[in-house]
Amino acid sequence: MRVVFAGTPEVALPSLRALLESEHEVVGVLTRPDAQAGRGRRTRPSPVREAAEAAGIPVATPARLRDEGVREQLEAWAPDVCAVVAYGALVPPELLALPPHGWVNLHFSLLPAWRGAAPVQHAVMAGDEITGAVTFVLEEGLDTGPVLGRLTETVRPRDTSGDLLERLSVSGAALLVATFDALERGELVPEPQPVEGVSLAPKIEVEDARVDWTRPAFAVDRLVRGCTPAPGAWTTWRGERMKLHPVEPVEADAGEPVLAPGEVRAGRREVLVGTGTTPVRLGQVQPHGKKVMAAADWARGVRPEPGERFDG
Repeated sequence: MRVVFAGTPEVALPSLRALLESEHEVVGVLTRPDAQAGRGRRTRPSPVREAAEAAGIPVATPARLRDEGVREQLEAWAPDVCAVVAYGALVPPELLALPPHGWVNLHFSLLPAWRGAAPVQHAVMAGDEITGAVTFVLEEGLDTGPVLGRLTETVRPRDTSGDLLERLSVSGAALLVATFDALERGELVPEPQPVEGVSLAPKIEVEDARVDWTRPAFAVDRLVRGCTPAPGAWTTWRGERMKLHPVEPVEADAGEPVLAPGEVRAGRREVLVGTGTTPVRLGQVQPHGKKVMAAADWARGVRPEPGERFDG
């Protein structure tokens, strides 16, 4: 089949590469416009744009799919189907019916669970033990279209959202190609999503990633892992923001004083922080304006006073 691929970040690359290696023909790529990234805020093309251009595939970078010329470009490419993997923008209704097989989205959850922009992050924060990926036909509703294929994936106890998304992006790429193979053979019957079990996964904003130390240790642990690597969990120390990498819940030793929520206790090799239940052990931290470092190294530099706390 002739395929137009719509995707933007690195997580979309396994799917693009799998389609390029398949029997299907990628005739064009849609991706988000070049954006500023990195500490120098330089304008860079998206990972998908770089990969597509390296493969000699025509690329379009409209700010919106409603923009003038987008429909004409799609009609010129004449796709049988459009693939959508983390594209980052909505497909307007007037374009949905343009390819004969529609727009097929690879979504990283077991729909109807976690509809929305951040399904993997929400699955980790909720403590899900099983998740997965589905291919489904886009329609006007938010991730409500009929399902074409699905796979399951175990959420490991120490997974960050980055770890989980990396595995799903690879297994999901194979699912996407298998879906297109079956569509071409006419073997797929779209399956409506069940009306029960719906949950939403909106984008994680920076303020959502702020650690509330009054919450139980397991909730702090899940929040930090769910926000790693993006947008990054954070707290404040002496009035300045500090980014946290994954933490580890620990059992409080019998006879030791209980740490208050946010209270920091620094030893030679570890730094513990109080929560609403038992403490968590800090892993790596990134103070404002500095590089990532081990928590013990940070503590040796700032020398926390007895009873001193993160501000939350």
